[in-house]
Amino acid sequence: MENGVQVINKPDESRFVIEAEGHVAFLEYVERTSMIVFPHTVVPTELEGIGYGKMLAEAALGWAKEKGKKIVPTCPFVASYIRRHPEYKPMVAPGFIL
Repeated sequence: MENGVQVINKPDESRFVIEAEGHVAFLEYVERTSMIVFPHTVVPTELEGIGYGKMLAEAALGWAKEKGKKIVPTCPFVASYIRRHPEYKPMVAPGFIL
């Protein structure tokens, strides 16, 4: 939690969400049997530079790790986050290139 803001998993919407300052930042996911695809992250301009993207990525990747699933980070932000945090690389699905 940063600045009293929480990341909430909304499974019915298949996304992790942060609501702050009247805006919504989110990271979408598609859960499959053995993997989770992260296709898209949106952080409104008004919320950029605060660390909300990082918070979303950490929450989503931690959730995937708890589930024991491989990940497919097709979202450029999530792929970039994993490149900067190599502890998540073993979670990436075989054959997916970051």
